[in-house]
Amino acid sequence: MENILNILNLNKTYKSAGRLLTVLDNINFGIKAGSANAIVGPSGSGKTTLLGLCAGLDSATGGTVELNGINLGSLSEDMRAQVRNQYVGFIFQNFQLLPTLTALENVMVPLELRGEKNIKARSLDLLDKVGLADRGHHYPAQLSGGEQQRVSLARAFSNSPRILFADEPTGNLDAETSEKVVKLIFDLNREAGTTLILVTHDLELAAKTQRIIKIKGGKLVADDITGNV
Repeated sequence: MENILNILNLNKTYKSAGRLLTVLDNINFGIKAGSANAIVGPSGSGKTTLLGLCAGLDSATGGTVELNGINLGSLSEDMRAQVRNQYVGFIFQNFQLLPTLTALENVMVPLELRGEKNIKARSLDLLDKVGLADRGHHYPAQLSGGEQQRVSLARAFSNSPRILFADEPTGNLDAETSEKVVKLIFDLNREAGTTLILVTHDLELAAKTQRIIKIKGGKLVADDITGNV
């Protein structure tokens, strides 16, 4: 199986109070297409920064990020946005739904940006898959946290991404709701053959993936295969 993501000698530094702060230090790994992976580490370890670099939301100070055969470092911000829109899905801890749009309209946004056809029917189908077929006309404020995360999941899959980045997707949910959302993430991911990269501090959740990459103090300290298929 080919790698959909290659990270080579990746570094990220920031200037802070006149000093250089190293957030990521010489990170190397490859991610196989269709696999489910977790990036774990304590708060402040650099895992969310790493996710942002992998997804092209930010650019590295040094090293290479290659996504779907494309070197992101050589692209302008607009071109990186195009790559994201074409190949990447996102789920965030705080849902990031547009408050002035209904659940259905939120799911339709990525498809509209791509100029796709039959977007309403496809978006309704995705809402149905996450169990929200009857909530399409509701606004985010009228939905529970779990429902909002399910809308964001439907939106993440609407552009048929090759890779899905989930940043603490259950961080704002209670245990029971988390379980339902996690099951949906894995089920939809398997069905679509998408590559999953999950950033979490929840080791129980990480253990459901096939591989756990551990970051500590900006360095990659462990890379373990879990044995899950």
